[in-house]
Amino acid sequence: MACQIHYFWYSSPMKSDKELYRELRGLTCDQLWNNEVARFNRASPKERMDRVAVIRAVGVVFAGQGTKAQRIEVRAWLRGLLQDPAEKIRRYAMAALPKIGAGEGEEQELLSLLQATTVDREKKYLGRALDKIGGAATLDVMKAAPGLLPQTEQKVRASMARKEQPSAIRLDRAFPLSPDLRIHLRCRRGLEGIVRDEALDFIAKRGKFRLMAVHAGVVTLTPTAPFSLADLYTLRCFATLGFVLGVARPADGPAAVEGLAALIASPLARQLLTTFTEGSIRYRLDFIGKGHQRGAVRDVVNRAFALCPEILNDARSAPWAMEVFAIAGGQAVELRPKFVPDPRLGYRTDDVDAASHPPLAACMARLAGRVRDEVVWDPFCGSGLELIESALLGGVKKIFGTDISGEAIAIAQVNVAAAKLQGVQTQLVCCDFRDHAKIAGLGPASLTLIITNPPLGRRVRVPDLRGMFADLFSVAANVLKPGGRLVFANPLRIEPADPALKLKYREVVDLGGFDCRLEMYEKLAAPAVRPVQAPAAPASVQRSAPANRGGRPMARTARPGFRG
Repeated sequence: MACQIHYFWYSSPMKSDKELYRELRGLTCDQLWNNEVARFNRASPKERMDRVAVIRAVGVVFAGQGTKAQRIEVRAWLRGLLQDPAEKIRRYAMAALPKIGAGEGEEQELLSLLQATTVDREKKYLGRALDKIGGAATLDVMKAAPGLLPQTEQKVRASMARKEQPSAIRLDRAFPLSPDLRIHLRCRRGLEGIVRDEALDFIAKRGKFRLMAVHAGVVTLTPTAPFSLADLYTLRCFATLGFVLGVARPADGPAAVEGLAALIASPLARQLLTTFTEGSIRYRLDFIGKGHQRGAVRDVVNRAFALCPEILNDARSAPWAMEVFAIAGGQAVELRPKFVPDPRLGYRTDDVDAASHPPLAACMARLAGRVRDEVVWDPFCGSGLELIESALLGGVKKIFGTDISGEAIAIAQVNVAAAKLQGVQTQLVCCDFRDHAKIAGLGPASLTLIITNPPLGRRVRVPDLRGMFADLFSVAANVLKPGGRLVFANPLRIEPADPALKLKYREVVDLGGFDCRLEMYEKLAAPAVRPVQAPAAPASVQRSAPANRGGRPMARTARPGFRG
């Protein structure tokens, strides 16, 4: 490694390990190796303890910047430090080794230390290192000494399974009829009515499920026949899907750990996981709304592993999540498939800042309903989700999308192409929505639907949000045909000045930490102008007028899917 001079070994007052680490982390590989490591090797035992952060910095810097040859040299240095008389130096070395690609040789060194040490803290750090680099040799040691490092055994098994038996969730496999099973379709609070209606439409056409309950942010179904995940993912409006495994009571303490572990390892969980998983069965445990909860996670997954070693906890790329929700007097556990990408969103090849949450776009499209030969415009189209979700419902003749971001229009074009919308004309233009008149086809009374999730001034700042929404209402009143609809997310208490736009739907929706009003307006037909009546003729010359003349308004028929 080339030599570069760098002086600060004794240039400043003694720093804490964290302060020194932050300083050393900014050095290059050559500076660290030729100056700091060299001086560390020559230092007295006390000075080495004062500068132990050098070891941590070496692991991080060489992992990110070092060449293959450099990392081999660093690994040899760290292996030597595993024999250092100071436990702290050994501990820092074992933490750094996994970062730079440790292998079987380093695993054997760590296992030798594990079998020799009597220091509990050192055992814990050896376990953490083996969690990351352990393999068959580690499992052999665990087998010979049951209970030595239960969490390490599970993590090593999960790591080996991840490499040898890649997991996949199978959409097409049928789960046998289980009338007691409950399925939660979760959504943003305020959208549960739309999710419910979509589920009811599916049930009316295909059966297989029954609606059980609707609560804020969740719709509950139960199966009435064998079903597959493909059946459930026909529904587009829910955000996540969870199979209810049960409730653990009480809510905390050792009994809670036992209850949660029993649900994770339950016959129902095993049946669901084995039915729908190809390859190794791995999950991640999450306490929803409670942060990391590392201690609780460790206790629960270790106990669940003891009850059922075939189901492995794995924080890396696990295809399933076990989600724990706090409820009155206990904790509910749900099993959620973690599709990446979501099978409903194969068209979503890219995205933009402030893009819509896809289930929200699907809910908006469903709320809008459908008329024949729909012509749709999204004035703030972003990556095109609302337009695509509208077209996927069928009956759309043409879609227009505008956005002031050229990058957004480019991404929307790619996404629309990926959606493979059959028979739908597409026109996506980079411009301000107020300049719509420059676009052929966006003239007065040219549209049947405007659907949009405008920038709300949070992720994308808008200087005059109120003025923008006033302009949106004005433009909608101009370009919509009579009976046309405006569906959008409204963050303000603002309504259209034009009486031609009549409110047909409003619901407060949680858009991820703040409330917004999902609204739909319908453009009314212009009132008929009654002709001025001439003075009545004498009775002797009056004639009967033809019936039903004079332009009396006709009764409006309901549109499929339209709810006022």
